[in-house]
Parts: sequence; C-alpha cells; structure tokens
Amino acid sequence: MNTRTITATPRSAAGLPLGALAAGLGFGCVALVPLLVDDPFLIHSLIMVLFFAYMASAWNFLCGYVGQLSLGHAMFSGVGGYVSVLMFTQLGLSPWIGMLFGGLLAAGLSVLIGYPTFRLKGPYFTLTTIAFAEIVRIWVENTNDFIGVPLKGAEGLVVPAAGDSLWAFQFSSKTPYFYIILAMLALVMLATRLMERSKLGYCLKAVRGDRDAAEALGINPTPSTLMALAISAFMTALGGSFYAQFFRYINPERNMGLELSIDMAVMTIIGGQGTVAGPLLGALILTPISEMARSHLGGGLPGLHLVVYGLVLMACVLYFPKGAIAPLGRIAKRLTDRRGSRP
Repeated sequence: MNTRTITATPRSAAGLPLGALAAGLGFGCVALVPLLVDDPFLIHSLIMVLFFAYMASAWNFLCGYVGQLSLGHAMFSGVGGYVSVLMFTQLGLSPWIGMLFGGLLAAGLSVLIGYPTFRLKGPYFTLTTIAFAEIVRIWVENTNDFIGVPLKGAEGLVVPAAGDSLWAFQFSSKTPYFYIILAMLALVMLATRLMERSKLGYCLKAVRGDRDAAEALGINPTPSTLMALAISAFMTALGGSFYAQFFRYINPERNMGLELSIDMAVMTIIGGQGTVAGPLLGALILTPISEMARSHLGGGLPGLHLVVYGLVLMACVLYFPKGAIAPLGRIAKRLTDRRGSRP
C-alpha cells in the first residue's frame, strides 16, 4: 500500500500562511520609509533597488523556472520604454497607456523570437538571445527616423516636462515613483507565487528538471514556455517604461543594453532562481555594492568597481550555489519546526 506524506503549510495564529504574513509585513515596513525619511538620495537608491528587484523577478518568471539563461531580456525593456515615450510625445497619450501597449508589443515579439529559439539548449539558446537583443539595439542606435517616427538613434529621446501630473507619469517628488515601483514589485512577486502553484508552474518545473522526461510523460514544453516568456516579456517591458519615465530619458544603451540583461540574470542567480524572493534578495545584495563601488572606485580607477562586483559575485556563487535564499530558508524552517514542536 502506497502512502503519501503531506506537509502542511506553516500558518500563523490567525490562520494565514507565514510566508504571506512575512511578505505583507515586509512590504508594509518598506512602505513606511518615505514617511520616516526625508532624504532624496536614499529614496532614489531604494527606488533603484526595487526597480532591479522587479526586473530580476520578471526575468525569473521564465528563466528561473525553465532553467534557460536568457541574456536578451533588455530588448523587451527597451521596447516598453520606447513605446511609452513615443506614444506620449507623438500621440499625446498617457504613459500609463503606453506601458500597456509596450508590454503587449514586447509579449508578441517574444513569442516570435521564442518559438524558434526554445528549440535550442544551453549556451546556444543564450547566444541566440544575445544576438537578437544586440541586433535590435544596434538597429535602434543607428536609426534616426523609422516610417516617420523619430527614434533619434544613439542620442535617445527626452520626455518633455508636463508638470506634476499622475496622468503624465511625472512627479516633483521621488516618493510617488517609490510607491509605484513598490506596487509593481509586489504584483510581480504575487504573480510568480500564483504561477508556482498553477499548472503552468508545474509544467515549467518539469521541463527544467528533465525536458526529455517531461515530453515522455506527455508534457508539451512549447506552449508552457512560450506563455511564460510572453508574461515575462510583458512585465519586463512595464519595468522599461517605468525606467524611462522615472529618468525622463531613454536611449538604446541604457534601456536595452547587454549590461541590463546581465544584471537581471546575475541578481536572480545570486538571490536564488526559481524562487519568489530570490530576485529581491539578489537586488538587495548587489545593487548597493554596485552603486558604492561605482561611486567610490569608478572615478579614480576606471573599471575597478567591476572587479569588486565580480569578486562579490564569485564569492556568492562559491558559497551559496543555490542562491542566498537557501540558507535563509533553512533558518526559517528551523524556527518554524521549533515553534511547531512547542506544546
């Protein structure tokens, strides 16, 4: 007779899952920061941490659960950013509308690119994603005008000032941007959690574990991976739109360069890919280190900040091969087990 052990999800005294309770308390505490701190530089730094956590989470939605390394996601960020800016400057439409159109365009583009590339595995898939992203970036960088639409090439586009306006996605203070990106991060993490427990999540995990075995069991990986790619591209494009509106400027190098793709991938790997909180943890670790190394070392010794960044990366990979989230998960499990064993 076969037996199955069912592990109950740890819950609080109120009956809520402890993970959800901890996430809610964490986001609640972070939301109080602008009310307690009046330092524009600190708020700006926190916005960048939340932004990279969001972008890494969008990358993780596909690559963390499928196990394929994509270094072309910055292309979707650029598509979202350019569409939202162009719809605002050329058509007078709100960037909020442009964000949605940019996300849909990025999702459609991802399906066109993903259908042939998902047949590749390992480094071949990674190199192909780099190639597609670089082709698009170089084309935009060398195109001043496309069918009457001004792209301005490497010069980039400046978002005209429209005053303090929610409709125009422009604010005199950084605080509204803080709450917008915080809400975006909460939504992408919630979407990842829901995906984990859905049929899509189980299919993606099966494909990551053993693609051939999954196919032998009757799982067709193509629809699942394409759906995850489209959702991931859509969310990445929303992040690119936010970035463009926050800085009120967009160019190919900043919004769709290879460096952004690498940042998304590295932060997820360091924090723990295939987990909900891993990308956030990776951004919390790497974004401050990167900014401090660049500000203190980048001016006097160009390139040295990249060496420091690389050393931190190697140390994390060596000592935490499953991501920094793994030891934290073990600690949380011990605390939960100890709490559950009390009479």
